[in-house]
Amino acid sequence: MERNFETVMIEQCAPTLAGLKPANLFRLECRDRAALYARVEGWNAALNPKGVRLLVLKECPHTCCYLVYVYRAPKLWAELSRPETRAFLSQEGYRLPGTETGPAGCAALLEQLAGRLGASGQFPHEIGVFLGYPLGDVLGFIQNQGKNFTCCGCWKAYGDPAAAQRIFDQFQKCTAIYLRLFHSGRPIARLTVAA
Repeated sequence: MERNFETVMIEQCAPTLAGLKPANLFRLECRDRAALYARVEGWNAALNPKGVRLLVLKECPHTCCYLVYVYRAPKLWAELSRPETRAFLSQEGYRLPGTETGPAGCAALLEQLAGRLGASGQFPHEIGVFLGYPLGDVLGFIQNQGKNFTCCGCWKAYGDPAAAQRIFDQFQKCTAIYLRLFHSGRPIARLTVAA
């Protein structure tokens, strides 16, 4: 069953729209590919001035399903350019951007992530760093094969469960508020915090 693009974007991406998180991802079923890309382009025109970008990371023509990535390039770049994150991505086989920084550096890495998503039926584990998950949790997930986590919410945490739960609660509260405001008529462009 196809769901409304905007509702799914609010449900899955409120923390990014609010500026609390560098990125979110959502899956959408849509039988009209051209309409979906037009909608993404329209939202980019509306939200890019506020620092938010949308990108279709993966599409499956057989199921008419798309993965739409919503991100804030400066926040994402701050995460991806950390030395320990760069080392991790390099170890995972990513070609790190040379002189490109910010949006250009993000675009280079996102292009590689999209290629990996398209080449495999599974999510590459490193997607966690592209979603702003702590590197320690991404590494913990890989090393423990998704088991032995200390707390589970938006992702599986492997460190301090109380600290992780505070973040999960903050994101959950943000999403609840954004959904309430959206359903009461507040437009997404007004809900989106400018960078």
